[in-house]
Amino acid sequence: MYLKRSIIALFTVFGLSHGSLAHSSWWESGMDLLKDIQSESPTSDSSVQPSNNLSSEELNKAFKEALSLGSKAVVSQLSVKDGFNADQAIHIPLPDELKRVKSLLGNVGMGNLMEDLELKLNRAAEAATPEAQALFLNAIKSMTFEDVQTIYQGPKDSGTQYLKSKTSDDLKQKMRPIIEQTLNSVGAVNTYDKVMHEYKSLPFVPDVKADLLNHVTQKGMDGMFYYLAKEEEKIRKDPVKQTTELLKKVFGSE
Repeated sequence: MYLKRSIIALFTVFGLSHGSLAHSSWWESGMDLLKDIQSESPTSDSSVQPSNNLSSEELNKAFKEALSLGSKAVVSQLSVKDGFNADQAIHIPLPDELKRVKSLLGNVGMGNLMEDLELKLNRAAEAATPEAQALFLNAIKSMTFEDVQTIYQGPKDSGTQYLKSKTSDDLKQKMRPIIEQTLNSVGAVNTYDKVMHEYKSLPFVPDVKADLLNHVTQKGMDGMFYYLAKEEEKIRKDPVKQTTELLKKVFGSE
């Protein structure tokens, strides 16, 4: 519930305009706000004040503030114990290459080894998630007013796709060493070695190899962007009051 309330700020700019929504939808009102600023301040000069008493600078700042609050909430939610493991939407399963291994070891009473390995994969993702926060904030800081306009008027996940395009490569590089270290510290590597030793002791089994590092890194990133996209979609449909004075001024319905 905390995530849903906090992340609402993430894409506020998609949802609310300044003034009453009684005679139009929040989406239509938001589009009118952007059109006003575009028409009255075509060069994005923050000194030009549109008819609704909001400058392009205020709209840009409010959008970045909303985006920052939301990205922090996602990172905070997923980086705690069981942030990945207990969430069926983003829980990290064993790599596909280990499915046969899991089945065969389960048949001989060693399924607990695979369950332990799966838990440790999720622990590694939880430990690496905080690395995303600084990257998200840097991407948001560098966002131009034109980026804001494009995202506002884009598809339902355009904000998420913007962050994904700006941060994925660096995020992967930042997360990999943390995940690698965590896989070792929580015993995932030792468990994997034990699993493979037991598997290879079975007769007539094919050779199997799994890249745990790449698997956890990619699934961890997928989990973060999954929640960003889901909450972006919700806020486009169901805006609520904002959490700071600037957001209330720019996007509030009061």
